[in-house]
Amino acid sequence: MEQDSTLRILAGYRAASKDTLADRMGIAIAEASAERGVGTMPVAGNTQPCGLLHGGASCVLAETLGSVGSALHAGLNRITVGIEISATHHRAASAGQVTRVATLLHGGRTVATYEIVISDEAGRRVCTSRLTCLLTDWVPGRDAAAEPSASLS
Repeated sequence: MEQDSTLRILAGYRAASKDTLADRMGIAIAEASAERGVGTMPVAGNTQPCGLLHGGASCVLAETLGSVGSALHAGLNRITVGIEISATHHRAASAGQVTRVATLLHGGRTVATYEIVISDEAGRRVCTSRLTCLLTDWVPGRDAAAEPSASLS
């Protein structure tokens, strides 16, 4: 994908993400392409009552950054919607931040699938997730042609 398109999609994502769940959870994108993405999230504020990273927070991190990758794969004026996510939690994280690396497993015209590995600050695997997104040209009730960048759901 052209660098200009990538920058437009990422700018659209950042603008649309203000005051969303990903924003409130402190998710940050460090690197993004259709093939690979890297992001971080603090453990603090994203924990279970016992102080461990919440499994749902790991899924939000995985789906957020996998959706960015699938939007970059889909291209401008297309939308991406997560249709399946699975997660295996390997170990607990209780402090610091976790880093997520998403790798494209399949990138087709209508479906993109990513493997997402979440690690703690010591590089130990905390969670392995798989996300599949549906790619389409329109959203019911929205004029896709009026939107300058890919939409994320």
